[in-house]
Amino acid sequence: MTPPQNRRPGGPQGAGRGKGPKKPPRPGRRNQPDRGTTGRSRSGQADLAPQPPQAAPIDIHDPEGTRLQKVLAAAGIGSRRACELLISEGRVEVDGQVVRELGVRVDPIRQTVHVDGERVHLDESRVYLAFNKPTGVVTTMSDELGRLSIGDYVAGRPERLFHVGRLDADTEGLLILTNDGDLAHRLQHPAHGVLKTYIAEIPGPVPRDLGKQLREGVMLEDGPVKVDSFKVVDSRPGKAMVEVILHEGRKHIVRRMLEHVGHPVQTLVRVQVGPITLGSTKSGRWRNLSRQEISDLYKAAGL
Repeated sequence: MTPPQNRRPGGPQGAGRGKGPKKPPRPGRRNQPDRGTTGRSRSGQADLAPQPPQAAPIDIHDPEGTRLQKVLAAAGIGSRRACELLISEGRVEVDGQVVRELGVRVDPIRQTVHVDGERVHLDESRVYLAFNKPTGVVTTMSDELGRLSIGDYVAGRPERLFHVGRLDADTEGLLILTNDGDLAHRLQHPAHGVLKTYIAEIPGPVPRDLGKQLREGVMLEDGPVKVDSFKVVDSRPGKAMVEVILHEGRKHIVRRMLEHVGHPVQTLVRVQVGPITLGSTKSGRWRNLSRQEISDLYKAAGL
């Protein structure tokens, strides 16, 4: 008997044309979830997600300026050739932009330059001094009452200097003097937390829990205060030398704090401000900060 026409052999009558038994899934394949229009569902398919806007690069080239490698060499970074290599390696930034081209010119007065993340001191008109203030000297550049002031010690300098922070007349030690107003402001601002280190002579003996008490904080008449660090550096019968580190800048804060806990200060010396130490600078003398110290100050101030 002749089989009916248009019927697929082996398939039931009425089955859809071209419809055979469902094939099993190919080994090794998984059902892929619908990733939507923001993903790549096929090889080569463009990602349709919106791209964030790119910030336009800042043009740091100053046609009237000085070649960057020459500026760096004059700042003591290295030879002209060494500075060119630093630029080529992408280790130099001008106003936050990485510079790799050797033909870039900059204005050393107006622009800021960093090498390996450290700011370079370019403006030769800026002055940075570490001054060891003696006791009995008031922290002003001139005193209307005729008292001896720190201005009397730098009266021969042509720059208009001002002091970073204060020390009362009975406290001696480190003051930074400069004509860099931006740096001075930042060093004094509590938001930057620049630490100051003091050595104080107080009546002894010192209780073992005094450091813990000061680190946790005490309440003064103008609010709470706590030290960042406290330790005893020397102890003798009836007195002790202690190191106090804090970033507070309130008036007489170290004296008031230690008096509050029953150990009034007998002598007080500030030996360090941020990365700058008093070192061997004698009382009543000042010294120029090194380029590295200036760079460290910039870093401490977030510049």
